[in-house]
Amino acid sequence: MTTGAQASALRIEDAVNDVCPWSGNPISEDSLTLYKGAVVGFCNTGCRDKFDKAVLAFEAALNKQADHG
Repeated sequence: MTTGAQASALRIEDAVNDVCPWSGNPISEDSLTLYKGAVVGFCNTGCRDKFDKAVLAFEAALNKQADHG
């Protein structure tokens, strides 16, 4: 996930996708994030933020499982 300053440095032409994985709409320049080193685009900041929250939740669950494994 990226901070505001990092997000503004991301470029839409570097995105690995052309359409939002949530909506299927075209991605937007202001709705980019980094995922495992790759630029991923979304149609709006709400979809981007939804993705970031989901990733954080899964990473926390995996870390918790690893701690108890």
